[in-house]
Amino acid sequence: MTQQFHKGDKVEWDTSQGKTQGTIERKQTSQTHIKGHKVAATKDDPQYIVKSEKSGKEAAHKPEALHKRS
Repeated sequence: MTQQFHKGDKVEWDTSQGKTQGTIERKQTSQTHIKGHKVAATKDDPQYIVKSEKSGKEAAHKPEALHKRS
């Protein structure tokens, strides 16, 4: 089962530059756009909007790409 996250959860994910850390802003369950990119989220296939600690920018990630930090 896919892990659930909540607003304020501290998470990390892999990028081409290595691991990045950030905070869950919200769960996205409908289609939207971030930085000109389509986020194809649905109620059955949600994504999480995460704010990067390093850049301060928002990005959408599938739950399986995120790992909760301790």
